[in-house]
Order: sequence, then C-alpha cells, then structure tokens
Amino acid sequence: MEGVLDPTEIDWVPFALTHVEFPRGDFIGKILAIFSLMPMAIICGFITLILFRRDLHTITFFIGLLLNEVLNMILKYTIRESRPMHRNVQYTEFGMPSSHSQLMWFFAVYSVYFTLFRLHQYPGKGISHHLHKVGIILTVVTVAACVAYSRIYLMYHTWAQICWGAGTGAVFATFWFTLTEFVFTPRFHDIATWPICEFFLIRDTTLIPNIMWFEYTNSRQETRTRVRKLTAMKSQ
Repeated sequence: MEGVLDPTEIDWVPFALTHVEFPRGDFIGKILAIFSLMPMAIICGFITLILFRRDLHTITFFIGLLLNEVLNMILKYTIRESRPMHRNVQYTEFGMPSSHSQLMWFFAVYSVYFTLFRLHQYPGKGISHHLHKVGIILTVVTVAACVAYSRIYLMYHTWAQICWGAGTGAVFATFWFTLTEFVFTPRFHDIATWPICEFFLIRDTTLIPNIMWFEYTNSRQETRTRVRKLTAMKSQ
C-alpha cells in the first residue's frame, strides 16, 4: 500500500539514557550493570518523595542533585575527553568527569553529612542509635563505590574520569549541604508560608525530630477521633 512505511525500513534509535551494556554471560558484569542504573532509581525516588511528602528539605536536596548534573554536563562539554571505548548507543561521547560517579558521590556525601549533623536531633540513644547511623553511612558509600566501579568494569569510563567525578560530586555536596544548613533551612519556615507553597501543600518539617513517628501518632489519633464521632452518630 502506497504511503505506508515499512517498519523494517525505519531507522530505530534506542533511548540511550538507561541503556547499559555488559559482556554476554558475565554474571558480575550483569550485577554491575544493574548497579549502574542506581542514579535513575534515586531520581525516581526523589520525585516520589516530593510528590507525596512535599518537604522543603527533600526539594532542596533534589535541586542540589539537579544542579550537580548541570555542572557535570558543563564540565563534560568543556573538557571534551572521550570515553575509553566507543559505543554506537551512547548518551554522550564525552566521559570526563563521569556523571554516574559524580551523582552517586554527591548523594552519598550529602547523606553522610545529613546523618552526622542532622540525625543527632532525632530521639534515640545507645548502641542501636549509633549502629543505625553507621549502617546508613556504610550503605550509601558502598552503593556509590559499586556504581563508580561498574562504570570502569563495563568500560564506560577510565579511573581518572571516575575519580574526578567522585571528587567533584563530593565537593559540590559539601558546598550544597553547607548552603542548605546555614542559608536555606533557617528560612524554610517563612518559605512554607508563601502562597505558592500553601497551594501545593509544601511544608517545613525541620523542627519535627522524627517525622515518621509524628505522622503515625497524628494519623492514629485522628482515626480514633473520627471513629468515636462515627460511633456517636450511629448511636443517636
């Protein structure tokens, strides 16, 4: 039929942003390829948290993550250093510094700072409290290291590109956490009262020690109150 394209004649182009290659039959390579997708999981997690929690600190953390990516793209197209191996499917041919390494180490270092300097405000003492903090730090650092190594093992980056990405992410995380802690956080209370924040239900939970426990106890109390009212209405 004239005017209808044959699908076999179309030049199909894969969306390379999440495309990760690994050697066929290499189990370790497959595991590391899965680790290499971690930045996408983190971004999806941030979007989910922002949509459902709408907390100013989470939004600020995510803005820092996005700015970190913008910085990476600027450095990539300024330095213009090639990757160690050419691939037909590639988000960008430039590899210095590694965007995966920079994003993961930004996330890891910021999380370490948050754990050390903010989680001390949460209730709970003793060995279990300290083990909880150590567990968070070890987890984020281990995952960041695995993602960074996966980019070397799968030949997407060189050691130099990975190290520069990690260093840049760590430095920017230090800058952004300092800016958030001493400049943004003291203004969160006022920002939360802006009409646009009230419209989108954006809130400041900085002064609440344990937000999960706070929400749990308040929702339980509200449920009990509504049950009593409903029971009273039925008995009338």
